[in-house]
Amino acid sequence: MIEKLEELRHRFEEVGQLIVQPDIVSDVKKFGEMNKEYKHLEKVVTKYKEFSDAKSNLKNAKEVLGSEKDPDFREMAKAEIDELEPKITSLEKELKILLIPKDPNDSRNIILEIRAGTGGDEASIFAGDLFKMYKSFSENERWSFSILNFNEGTAGGYKEIVASVEGEDVYGKLKFESGVHRVQRVPATESQGRIHTSAATVAVLPEAEEVDVALNMGDIRKDTFRASGAGGQHVNKTESAIRLTHTPSGLVVECQDGRSQHANYDKALKVLRSRLYEMELQKHNAEISSRRKSLVGSGDRSDKIRTYNYPQGRVTDHRIGLSVFNLPNVMNGGIEEFVEQLRIAENAERMKEAEN
Repeated sequence: MIEKLEELRHRFEEVGQLIVQPDIVSDVKKFGEMNKEYKHLEKVVTKYKEFSDAKSNLKNAKEVLGSEKDPDFREMAKAEIDELEPKITSLEKELKILLIPKDPNDSRNIILEIRAGTGGDEASIFAGDLFKMYKSFSENERWSFSILNFNEGTAGGYKEIVASVEGEDVYGKLKFESGVHRVQRVPATESQGRIHTSAATVAVLPEAEEVDVALNMGDIRKDTFRASGAGGQHVNKTESAIRLTHTPSGLVVECQDGRSQHANYDKALKVLRSRLYEMELQKHNAEISSRRKSLVGSGDRSDKIRTYNYPQGRVTDHRIGLSVFNLPNVMNGGIEEFVEQLRIAENAERMKEAEN
């Protein structure tokens, strides 16, 4: 492990020198890639220095304990040893996690898709609640969040809404949100006060670049139509909305957020690439999960992953058995504990794999 950490420390110093070179600074893509690498290496190197300092201090404390006769100095050395030994164990565990190869998609931006499932109007309202939850979480993370397409529910919320989320480590933090989210509550339309169970499906797609998916433009049919919903008078006067149909896969993508056909076309292409990329990713994940059953799931959209129980104020993630009793905070974007615990569960699995 130390040999690997030393390699990363040397690479960190190298990247630190390269990243200020004029030819790197002038190349936006290259600079962005090296900046991400620098930030990742900085975390590892900072933790490694803390680990090395603690080991050095432990060695000194043990030398003092072995040679010092003064009882006060010996007591101080014992106290330092008692403090440092568990700290070193903890730091070593953290370093092992940092050395696990990262999912190459973690640093990608995402396409977030939320669709109403079973439950009629209440499902659409819940889909709208989930949308607000992720939007608030994104704002807390200082990510850029923009709507690409939506289809409003008849009683509020959305039958479907698609958004683009851009920022640091977006996919890495939200990739385990894919699946079926259930809500248990008394709908506003329920006159008898009975609790209903409804559902919405969330899909988190890593945003694909052109090099990831080779699209044959001859396989894509483009249609235009008038946008609907909020957006002022403009949306009702021009056919600015775009529908793309990918013939080989049967995928259909719509975008009506932008004011021009060109802007909507570019956004729709981005979503189409991401959906095709995710299809390949699902095949890859299926192959992995056929060899081992993942604790946190495969990201399959049919997996029931979380229940939001309003009468009890409880949110439960079924994959890791985590329940929190602060539902209003969760619905206001406070999903940090779920995000963190799911990542810890993933790291634990990957550490087991590395050891086998």
